[in-house]
Amino acid sequence: MATTVTSKGQVTIPKRVRELLGIRPGTVIDFERIEDGRVVLVKVRKKTSPTRFARLRGHAGKGLSTAEIMAMTRGER
Repeated sequence: MATTVTSKGQVTIPKRVRELLGIRPGTVIDFERIEDGRVVLVKVRKKTSPTRFARLRGHAGKGLSTAEIMAMTRGER
């Protein structure tokens, strides 16, 4: 399956390849060079355990509303 590289260095992954690998919008892919010098496209698998940063994501709490922030800046609280 051949495809053409655009002036921006982009290519369209053929539909048959996307379907074979389960590639959808937002899917992360990687290009890996194998021993014989060829480069292959691989779908990046999600890690089974979240990174230490991912575990902390979303733990800051709800936060203040705009009205509460404005009241604080006016010295009303």
